[in-house]
Amino acid sequence: MSNHNPSPSPSQSQSQGQGQGQVQQAIPRAIQQTIPIVQLEPGGGKIHFREQKGDFQRLRTRLNSLLVCLFLFIPFLNYQGHQAILFDIVQQQFFFFGISLWPQDFTLLAWVFIIAAFALFFVTVFWGRVWCGYLCPQTAWTFMFSWIENRIVGNSNNRKALDKAPWSLAKFRKRLAKHSLWGLMALLTGCGFIGYFIPARELYVDIFSFSAGFWVTSWVWFFALCTYLNAGWMREMMCLHCCPYARFQSVMFDANTKTVTYDAARGEARGPRKRKQETQLGDCVDCNLCVDVCPTGIDIRNGLQYECINCGACVDACNQTMEKFGYPLNLISYASENQLKGQKHVIWRSPRFLGYGAAVLIMLIILGLDMRSRSEIQLNVIRDRQSLYRETLDEMIENSYRLKIRNKTQQDREYQLQLGGNPQYRLLADARLLIHAGEQLDYPITVQAPSAALDTSRQTIDFIVTDMDMDANGQAPSVSQSSSFFSH
Repeated sequence: MSNHNPSPSPSQSQSQGQGQGQVQQAIPRAIQQTIPIVQLEPGGGKIHFREQKGDFQRLRTRLNSLLVCLFLFIPFLNYQGHQAILFDIVQQQFFFFGISLWPQDFTLLAWVFIIAAFALFFVTVFWGRVWCGYLCPQTAWTFMFSWIENRIVGNSNNRKALDKAPWSLAKFRKRLAKHSLWGLMALLTGCGFIGYFIPARELYVDIFSFSAGFWVTSWVWFFALCTYLNAGWMREMMCLHCCPYARFQSVMFDANTKTVTYDAARGEARGPRKRKQETQLGDCVDCNLCVDVCPTGIDIRNGLQYECINCGACVDACNQTMEKFGYPLNLISYASENQLKGQKHVIWRSPRFLGYGAAVLIMLIILGLDMRSRSEIQLNVIRDRQSLYRETLDEMIENSYRLKIRNKTQQDREYQLQLGGNPQYRLLADARLLIHAGEQLDYPITVQAPSAALDTSRQTIDFIVTDMDMDANGQAPSVSQSSSFFSH
């Protein structure tokens, strides 16, 4: 809301007409312009964004803090005597809260990643690039490293001044403290990441006591270096040039997608003024705070730009200024194109919204069915390739097999081996088997049958392995595989 004179003079009317013309020209410019204007520092191109407070920044900080804490502490959770989440590369297993997944089960993980991608697309249709602003690890670690820098060096002006200042003992101490804390945080991040592949409780002790092996140490420091460079040095460059999501996310937008948007009709023509001053200008006081607090250095007043990560920092900064001048809030806000036009917001009618939502729902059903049909016993029957059969002196026919039985659970299990097909089949081996957690048993057996009971030279025989422990539904899990029994 702008303060206008109730009875303008002819000169004021002329100025008002010019102002309205500027507003009319500014509206299509702000909506249509997509070429970014990134505010780089003249010295080296580094963006020193201001630390901003506000509702959206509190929400972002809490979500980022939760993300970082979960990332670091989940590897320390134990479940049924094992690390709750562990990608055991040596054993080729993935432990997830009592569920053991093997390489042949990784289609389930593929479904999980596909569902996560379509869920991201689904949210993007409604809220735009909100993932980048509030949940993306790059954003979380960038703001965390920036917070450390603010505590040691000071605000953005102090950081700019320190960059331009000649080297001195004070500058060296600040740089040393900053980079030391960055390095420590990066090292914890590297340990946190590798802790999902190597038991975390032993990993941290080995790393900080310098007793870890060469490859473990190398991988930890590799990811620590990546974190240090990405969050400490590259920062917005990852979002501007490396992240593929920044390049294709705009194709998911429609007229009902909410993104961080500048209301050009209300804000233009912009210009500085004193508080409570009557003016023909729009509500934008051209304080430039929206640019100063932007982590990617863009000016949101230039319209939708792919560099915008929807973190809401400019919204909080602009609302802070609007409060000081007594203007209505949300000159910059999360709004859709239809909202700016005064039209009703009907996101659920969007074909993209319905399509992505239906895709996520269908894939969740498929994943649930796949999980339900997944067996915790793996059986592979291999015939003896040396001979088809053997005939004994008492007119019995014998066939030899090798069974590979894997216990895919995280507990030792006892199994019962049975034969199906011809009732005359007899197993010449122990039918009760104890297999340790995650172990594959290579079990040679011989099957015997009377020659007179075999009608053909080749018959089907079924090998059935049954878990002696009942599952949650009161049933005994079992798996079977057919093979051939040969005779003369």
